[in-house]
Amino acid sequence: MNRFNSVDPFAQTRRSFLSELGGSVGLLGLSSYLHAVDAPTVSPAAGKPHFKPRAKRVIFLFMAGGPSQLDMFDPKPVLEKHAGKRPGAADLRTERVTGGLLPSVFKFRPGGKSGLPVSDLLPNIRECVDELCLLRSVYATNPNHSPAANFMASGRIDATHPGIGSWVSYGLGSENADLPGFVSLGGGFGQVGFERSGYLPGQFQATRVSATESDPEKMIRHLRNPAIGPDDQKRQLDALQAFNHNHAVANGNDPQLEARVRAMETAFRMQTAAGEAFDTRREPLRIREMYGQGEFARGCLLARRLVERGVRFVQLSNGGWDHHSGINGELKKKCGEIDRPIAALLKDLRQRGLLEDTLVIWGGEFGRTPVSENGDGRDHNHYGFTMWMAGGGVKGGIAHGATDEFGFKAEENRVAVHDLHATILHLLGLDHEKLTYRYSGRDFRLTDVHGHVVKDILA
Repeated sequence: MNRFNSVDPFAQTRRSFLSELGGSVGLLGLSSYLHAVDAPTVSPAAGKPHFKPRAKRVIFLFMAGGPSQLDMFDPKPVLEKHAGKRPGAADLRTERVTGGLLPSVFKFRPGGKSGLPVSDLLPNIRECVDELCLLRSVYATNPNHSPAANFMASGRIDATHPGIGSWVSYGLGSENADLPGFVSLGGGFGQVGFERSGYLPGQFQATRVSATESDPEKMIRHLRNPAIGPDDQKRQLDALQAFNHNHAVANGNDPQLEARVRAMETAFRMQTAAGEAFDTRREPLRIREMYGQGEFARGCLLARRLVERGVRFVQLSNGGWDHHSGINGELKKKCGEIDRPIAALLKDLRQRGLLEDTLVIWGGEFGRTPVSENGDGRDHNHYGFTMWMAGGGVKGGIAHGATDEFGFKAEENRVAVHDLHATILHLLGLDHEKLTYRYSGRDFRLTDVHGHVVKDILA
């Protein structure tokens, strides 16, 4: 048994002459998907939660570009009264030139037993509102896409630090030795930031998989080795393990080879496991119809299949939320892409008994302004925006925090991105102040020197 409490038949020896053998071995073309970089050995504490977790796994639905909270989850009827005006309380600096207040044209209606209002853009999600914990007072530090996405992913604006998925994978490992602990689906701004393992060992970087296809052979390059079969591959691997032993005895620890061998071992096991896990065509027709059609729908269904099989962190990105003009029509299209699949995901997780220990997170790198840009759009807004969580130990059917009367700035029970990260780790049984990694002479952590757990939302 390895430190992640899952069977690992290759744990005995892990160092090899791969630097000499290189690509000539031809053992694992799939390993290109399981990145490895030069890094120190993992702390022995990795794989053990600090206390009893409420959630075991995470699905992060990242809406890249900045979805408008004012048109979806944070109704502000006072905007109608002051439409076109720029009151002093709404005169915050914006990234681009903006005008007066722009009311939403979409109606909000109460949903579920809680009566939380959700816009008509999301009728299916409104049916699931009793599962949602709306965080209406999230705020960030930067109004530009790339640094803001990096900040949401890693707690830093520079593109060098590990994303939250890598931190979770490092802290808890995978529940399934045959699949990676962290999988990234979809695309859009910030995807790379979420996938990055930074200075953490390369085994904790995301395995990127395309959800544009339903056939695993097309989704994952080099899933099969066309030259030799699995028996011969296993014999090659056994031979490499003998090399590993001799190399370790003669040379000691080599972190770069350690990470590369781990990636190749996981890739070898994935040749069998991935064909089943990533094939959404194996789902009953009624389930596929419940999620609907399209890449995002397939991604939501795939996310459920992966967490069901022990993948610790699944990040599903959906781009196209950067609506500087024509927001009413464009937002309607985007919400049409996500509404049915997300509602299906929540219902599917619930009926399978998975939602109670699966944390689902929704949001972008920031929100949109209540003041108009180009007359019919909204600019980036990092001062205050909405995200939500569901399942995984959070209260459902509540709204935590509030923005000002115009929906511009978080004012009540403000939630910093570092607070969000601290809370996610807490729900997973990890103390954000103790989950550290020593690099370049200091201990790093996801929340840097910040972050408080938002205890009011814990179930």
